[in-house]
Amino acid sequence: MSLLDYWDTSRSSVKRRKVTPEVSTPQTKPKREIERVFGKLPSDETSTLKTENSISLASADEEPLNDGEDAIPGSQTELESALPAINTDTQAIEEYESSQKAEDGEDKELSLQERMRDGKWRKGKSSIYVDAFNLALDTVLAEEAHLFSDSEKEVFRHWRELSYESQYLYVRLFLRKTSAWHRVNRLGYYSDIADVPQVVADLQKTRDLSTSEFSDNESSSDTSSPSDIGLSGEFRFADTADEIATVEEASSMLLLDELKVLAKEAKVQGKSKQELITALHKSSQKQTGLGWNTSNNSNREEHFVKKILDYTGDCIRLASSPYELFERVHLVFYRSTEWTEKSLTTIILAKISRRNFPEFVVCRSSSIFPSRDILLEFESALRTQYKIDNFLEFSGTPTRDRLQEIKDLAYKIYPRWRTLLEQEQQKEDTIYECGEGAYLRRFSPAWVYTRILHKGLHPLGRFKEYKEEHRLISELLDQRLFHPARRGAWYQRKALLEERYMWTLMPSEGRNEEAQKKHWRRIALRTCEEGLEDPSCHLIYHHDLQKRIQKLEKALKVVKREQHDFGHVALSKPEERTVEGIQVEREDTPIRTPPLVKDKKNDDDTLTPTPKRSGPTIWIDEREDGAECRVEAMCLSWYRDNGWKGYHSEGGILRTLFAYLFYDIIFTYIPNVFQTIFQTCPLDLHTDAFYPSRASEINHRLVQITNGDAPSLIRAVHAQYSEIQPCAIGLDWSFPLEDLLEIAECFKGEALAAICKIMAQEYQARGGGVPDLFLWSVEKKEVCFVEVKSVNDRLSDTQRLWIHVLLGVGVRVELCNAVAREVRRV
Repeated sequence: MSLLDYWDTSRSSVKRRKVTPEVSTPQTKPKREIERVFGKLPSDETSTLKTENSISLASADEEPLNDGEDAIPGSQTELESALPAINTDTQAIEEYESSQKAEDGEDKELSLQERMRDGKWRKGKSSIYVDAFNLALDTVLAEEAHLFSDSEKEVFRHWRELSYESQYLYVRLFLRKTSAWHRVNRLGYYSDIADVPQVVADLQKTRDLSTSEFSDNESSSDTSSPSDIGLSGEFRFADTADEIATVEEASSMLLLDELKVLAKEAKVQGKSKQELITALHKSSQKQTGLGWNTSNNSNREEHFVKKILDYTGDCIRLASSPYELFERVHLVFYRSTEWTEKSLTTIILAKISRRNFPEFVVCRSSSIFPSRDILLEFESALRTQYKIDNFLEFSGTPTRDRLQEIKDLAYKIYPRWRTLLEQEQQKEDTIYECGEGAYLRRFSPAWVYTRILHKGLHPLGRFKEYKEEHRLISELLDQRLFHPARRGAWYQRKALLEERYMWTLMPSEGRNEEAQKKHWRRIALRTCEEGLEDPSCHLIYHHDLQKRIQKLEKALKVVKREQHDFGHVALSKPEERTVEGIQVEREDTPIRTPPLVKDKKNDDDTLTPTPKRSGPTIWIDEREDGAECRVEAMCLSWYRDNGWKGYHSEGGILRTLFAYLFYDIIFTYIPNVFQTIFQTCPLDLHTDAFYPSRASEINHRLVQITNGDAPSLIRAVHAQYSEIQPCAIGLDWSFPLEDLLEIAECFKGEALAAICKIMAQEYQARGGGVPDLFLWSVEKKEVCFVEVKSVNDRLSDTQRLWIHVLLGVGVRVELCNAVAREVRRV
């Protein structure tokens, strides 16, 4: 079972400024294609699940605590996110290898270090994929060899003895479907492998291990039993066709047309490949004969498998034990269980990209996983986490039995969580310095256990076990080490339970019913106040907590002079504006058909769909010589005509301002967050560990911004770095300094500081949804965000959230509706 199935980290897609082609913000990479144990999981590209800590403005009071922030998305590794946005496709790799290849007359075999230093590759002799794979292995063994047993190190020795061609084929298969069989005659790779069958035989050869037992067989955890990779005595890098025992495995290698031929012979039917495979399996279990080799009463499924293998020829699948071992290597190297072939090559390509990078102290510590036991327990915790995610997110509405199983899993890890929590608190008090613990804790089993307990709250709410749910939430809030980003949601749920349910579940101590209700309402009121006072409770939760406070004070009949006054942060609705323009419709634009809607003008029940053009709308910019443009550019021209300056930057301006204002803090020394010199940001920037690790420095900078020092901070960074323009995340050097200084002057200090705090707390989660246009007026000393919508456009949850945040800090926001006064069809 692949570790890739178990890792949870949120990486929402980040919209990038469209003014310039090159921006430092990393692009979201396609997720590695993996085969899930319980079927194919939806990826971030197709899933509609919310990203980390995204919330709807509508209150979800009636539902148990199970926000949609924990979907397992397709994403970049934290290391890959920290590297510059560079071209890493196949063409880029081939062009570089071709341009840097060794001289034809050069027969000397180059080492990995020489190839990394000099950038020389030899087609058929070395590959950037193999070199990157070996770079990860060598780095891990040089610094963290204590995490691997003697048997595993013996596997690494055998790996180094493989020929280049064998290593190349293994790495390419390693980056493909993990548990899939591959037909040898369809593998390809002939430009790098002279004799593919011989290389396949080499990988399938049985190899002896000099040490047959692990040095550590048991984990120190008393609640989990981490599965080792099962090496004993001998192993193979790849499985042979003899391992294929089922029709499903064998037929998975066939193309649809080939399956149809086999299905016709077997007299079964099906439209899709999966239907045909299922039908063949059923037929193999009951059919008495197919007319070939059926003289005996032998298993019919064996006949199917033999028939398929006779057609496909030899095949190969990577053996699970070495595969899981190399996954563990990459887990340790990338500090993540998500990586793609781009992850393998990005470091090398970044090295030769000839870009300037910020200066910082590189520190790769071996203390991420202090022992092999902790690493194995971490893996085991990820497996449990994945199982729960599969129940809640990807298997439809969970049944009562599934909810009970989730509850049982949460209670199973609870004692171990308490033990690890005490140990981590002791380390925080006595060992960690400079906030380094915030990032290291993400690799503690307790980090995963905390999330499992968070998920375990859901069945407690469904089973109406509110007293136990309240107790567990209280324990989660009592600790401040793990998942601080969830504290706002915990405060919300705890206050709800106290307001509605706890008065019936707890002893009244002589109070009558009405007095008991008031008692618990006061407790709920105090919970909301604690949430607002908690620096780890993110600002996005403040509005709902403030609304509940006002509701509780009204129910308790608190006198006016003692009530909380949130007038200074009261939300006003965004202004709405209509801008008319000329829209262009092209005949070749694809047409989408919306859902059928009943025509109210007719008496009958006729359903009349109205075809609509898909894709972005095209408009005429009348202020730019009638050129065609997007709707945002058309509206931006209207605002410029009305005295505003501005950009269609979405989040580009905010990310650039944040990078200028916090440049020194972003690149300050924190152990383990800078692991290569080619990073554009620390590894923890996209996590909730970034803010607490630098809380003192960030809060001091927020005070400076509030006091109006933003222009001087921007001017100082520009003076020091504008000449070399280092690749710092979010910092777009194409924005003129004069514009940035004007923007900083027009921004209210309190508002800019509040926005920067939100970005420091949730840089990744707040990457999308920023309104399309950023405007400012020097005369009015005001900034304005504008969300542009054409006909039938609707605000997304992330857009509503940003509008909520901006209005909450007193920034002007407008909704601009683009209306076509004329439509030109071309």
